[in-house]
Amino acid sequence: MMQWNRWYSLKSYLSSALWVVPFFALVAGAAIKRAAERLGSWMVSQKYYDLKTGFMGMDHDEAVAVLDRIFTLNLSFMVFTFGSLLVAIQVAGGQYTPRIIATTLLRDSVIRWIVGFFVFSMLWANRTMVQMTANMVPQFQLFLSMMFGIVSIVLFLLLIDYSAKLLRPVSLVARIGKDAVKVVKDVYPSVIGTADRPLQQAPKHKWSLLPWEARTMTPTAPSGKKLGTPARTVLHQNSSGIVLAVNIPALLAEARRADCIVEIAPQVGDFVAVDEPLFYLYGNAGAIDDRRLRSLIAFGSERTLEQDPLFGFRILVDIALKALSPAINDPTTAVLAIDQLHVLLRVVGLRSLRADEFADDSGQLRLIFRTPNWEHFVHISLREIRQCGAGSLQVVRRLRAMIENLQQTLGEPRRPALQVELDLLNRAAAQHFTFSEDLALARVPDAQGLGGSPRAA
Repeated sequence: MMQWNRWYSLKSYLSSALWVVPFFALVAGAAIKRAAERLGSWMVSQKYYDLKTGFMGMDHDEAVAVLDRIFTLNLSFMVFTFGSLLVAIQVAGGQYTPRIIATTLLRDSVIRWIVGFFVFSMLWANRTMVQMTANMVPQFQLFLSMMFGIVSIVLFLLLIDYSAKLLRPVSLVARIGKDAVKVVKDVYPSVIGTADRPLQQAPKHKWSLLPWEARTMTPTAPSGKKLGTPARTVLHQNSSGIVLAVNIPALLAEARRADCIVEIAPQVGDFVAVDEPLFYLYGNAGAIDDRRLRSLIAFGSERTLEQDPLFGFRILVDIALKALSPAINDPTTAVLAIDQLHVLLRVVGLRSLRADEFADDSGQLRLIFRTPNWEHFVHISLREIRQCGAGSLQVVRRLRAMIENLQQTLGEPRRPALQVELDLLNRAAAQHFTFSEDLALARVPDAQGLGGSPRAA
């Protein structure tokens, strides 16, 4: 049975590998081609068409010319697609942030499926050409090849249009924002007011990836209990890396079985070097297997979105910072990123940010696993953008509109951190805008950044 962390790494790799769909297109093409050949043979036996002149009515030379063009067409589409994709990756990484390559561009299913169809159509035409002889032209296979060729042309034009729209700033930030919202709702499944009491049955989180792992866990409010010195510390081995995911249900089951308390030292997204603490064990620490614990944390070289709610914020902030750099100087793109951060902060602010402690079915504390709190989300969303964009009227006004809107729409516990950021924004604007007219304009909240009008109270 494959270990959980290896399974997770394999799943993460396959989700961003461009060759997966084209490879299965090869397998599907071989199977469907065999079925189509049997159907064509049956049609011949039923006198539906003649092998030489029926159905399409093409002779050997005409069929070879048509199939050769279909094969060349699909091969050209594939070369152009992969060449354009490499250029797009370089441009997007330099213009926006390198972190969108693995999270957005390489995981795009539309591009992979269209390339897979190009492979399917190309091999179908080649197989049909190989089957032909001077006295036998498989008319039905030729007809299907022509239909696949026409579909390839349509898909290629669709791919050009889709790729051009995909690389627009508004499309990229909207896609990242949508994915980040999904992750936030997955990691923090309860809205405010429901997580203060224990959950009888936990929702299905993405960390429950294997069907044989335990799925029941009960978050509890922080007990404030002093655990003291750990009975044993489990260190990280093999190679250094970033924590990508943690199998919480399985760790909880291990702690319950060994009758001990397991504390996870890093949180998702942290870099852990070899021989750094990975787990702190309290109580009956000798009854638990270190190798089993290590197998329940997945490591990688780059952060992913699956269990890392802060990473979506990090990508959007990086896009805003790159847009505000002197080399690019595009505050409008920064405003687009702030729009998505606004949506994410509202979603986070309305969720019950899960407590760090998990209990088993009997209510006994078994697991400690830290996740970001409200202040973490506020800091990552506002501090760096304010520091780099304090001299831009668009950025200052849009940040002000976001903060004031969140203060009005979120509950009282969320407002102190937002008020701190608003005070810092006022002080930064006073330092950067020396003219009183500019300063007065910077103090007006604007959802468009510059050009909109403040909403009536």
